[in-house]
Amino acid sequence: MNYQTKYEEYRLFTETALKQAVSDMQCHTQILQESISYSLMAGGKRIRPVLFLAMLDALGIDYRKEQAFAVAIECIHTYSLIHDDLPAMDNDDFRRGKPSNHKVFGEANAILAGDGLLSYAFEVLIGECYKGVRYVNASKTLAAAAGLQGMVAGQSADLLHSGKPIGEVGEKELQMIHFHKTADLIAAPLVMAANLAEKHEEEVRAFGLSLGYLFQITDDILDETGKAEEVGKTLGKDKTEGKLTCVKVYGLEKAMRLSREMTENCLSLLRKIDADTSFLEQLVINLSNRNK
Repeated sequence: MNYQTKYEEYRLFTETALKQAVSDMQCHTQILQESISYSLMAGGKRIRPVLFLAMLDALGIDYRKEQAFAVAIECIHTYSLIHDDLPAMDNDDFRRGKPSNHKVFGEANAILAGDGLLSYAFEVLIGECYKGVRYVNASKTLAAAAGLQGMVAGQSADLLHSGKPIGEVGEKELQMIHFHKTADLIAAPLVMAANLAEKHEEEVRAFGLSLGYLFQITDDILDETGKAEEVGKTLGKDKTEGKLTCVKVYGLEKAMRLSREMTENCLSLLRKIDADTSFLEQLVINLSNRNK
């Protein structure tokens, strides 16, 4: 099976699981149900659950039995997007080519939709823990990546350092933001699969963090060079708002060189994992060359 066919298999599996989750949520108000569904079912690449499912496959676990974790991963990611787009955060009017949640349902309902998705994700995680210590460890991996030592910390640092000139902030602050705001939640699904397989956890974590850093580097480059209709969100905002990005710290040419170096690093780390990682190798290459 070729790469695109396999990716679509993982993505459609995720879409089906998410559709069932929305049906099961049973929100008490229609506007909350609509707001959650609007963002959760807005499509997208579903890269995080795809990474989870692909690593399960590589490590010899039947991914079809682990749809609950795929749902929890995407619920947490979608909550983060809803909140990230809010005027008090990154203030973006578009997401995945559509108006952001708060532009459709208002800021208060967008906040509640994000809160609801985060809470629901933890309901799902707790529901899996009865299966044993492997599931407890995988749940802890996702919780840590999303929380005070992970994505939330990275978002806080992003806000703290926005608008500051180079010299006052630089590479150290940039890496703190990128590794926590983005890379932690890219690495977590991969590590969760390794938790369930009970092998290669450290090797998978190293790969996942490098992949997450590569993902954010390409995001920074796309904000400078991409097309809004392809990327699906407002471009040029990072520069306008003085965000700390790879392009701001290194310049565009060096950022592109760093992207190539990180691609090679990811591929090298993958080869240290005793598994069939051919799908993940192609994913790394495609991610480094993405235009959206």
